[in-house]
Amino acid sequence: MLLMRAFYSGRFVLPLPSGHRFPMGRYALLREGLERHLPEVRMLEAPRASDGELALAHTPAWIAAITDGSVDAQAMREIGFPWSEAMVERSRRSAGATIEACRAALAEGVAANMAGGTHHASSDRGGGFCVFNDAAVAARLMQAEQGRSGKAPLQVAVIDLDVHQGNGTARIFRDDPSVFTLSMHGQKNFPFRKEASDLDVELPDGCGDAEYLAALEHALDELDRRFTPGLVIYLAGADPFERDRLGRLKLSFDGLEARDRRVFDFAWQRRIPLAFAMAGGYASDIAETVQVQLGTFRVAFEYWRRWQNAAARGNP
Repeated sequence: MLLMRAFYSGRFVLPLPSGHRFPMGRYALLREGLERHLPEVRMLEAPRASDGELALAHTPAWIAAITDGSVDAQAMREIGFPWSEAMVERSRRSAGATIEACRAALAEGVAANMAGGTHHASSDRGGGFCVFNDAAVAARLMQAEQGRSGKAPLQVAVIDLDVHQGNGTARIFRDDPSVFTLSMHGQKNFPFRKEASDLDVELPDGCGDAEYLAALEHALDELDRRFTPGLVIYLAGADPFERDRLGRLKLSFDGLEARDRRVFDFAWQRRIPLAFAMAGGYASDIAETVQVQLGTFRVAFEYWRRWQNAAARGNP
């Protein structure tokens, strides 16, 4: 039986101090939830991204400093994690998971990184729990691989629906017309100094389902008008959820499912392969974050199955 592929780095758990606000436990709970409720998802351990792969989006100095632990204390405070070998390994494998998800999506239509969405990392620094920018590394590598194959240049759209602006992604691609960055985020939320994406949609505190979905519809129409991607990388943050500790928006479970369905339908209608990453999620009850993420996977599997059915009919 064919299975939708999802890549994980959850075997590498960060040794965080007691009371740390990053919900490391959500990754194991997501894996358990997929095993119980969506056995059609095949979970595979991600490979570690190499120095050469990371260097497609990051400076050699940043890669070396993170790898050998010589990164300065202020840079680590901006990331929000203490340095550890597990942090380095997990960060490399999180990038590797999005790389593999993109490769699988280009072959099968839809695939996932069960973590990732590290959109605050720019070329020479991290921030906001992000060390390396998985979407940026994967986008550049997919472009390089397609270029080597002799195919037409690959254009990539990053649709970032984490509640926080994808400032690192915007900074990396600000002078790159082959990658379109769309970020829809809380206007007054972190990061407080924003970068300019190709399309930024700023939302007021308390934004609910109807307002959010209307803004998303407009943003996708604008993306469609201005850009023709051959690959979508979707950051499906759970943090617009109404009970997220860091989100400040008011989306319900139904609103988040409608959001996901709209993004997957956008890609499906245009037959654009889509790789997605989980990005942020900080609900006080961690089970609610996982419930949002499982909803994303349910929608993703529906669209993955559409791709397989179309391929079986010879009508991709």
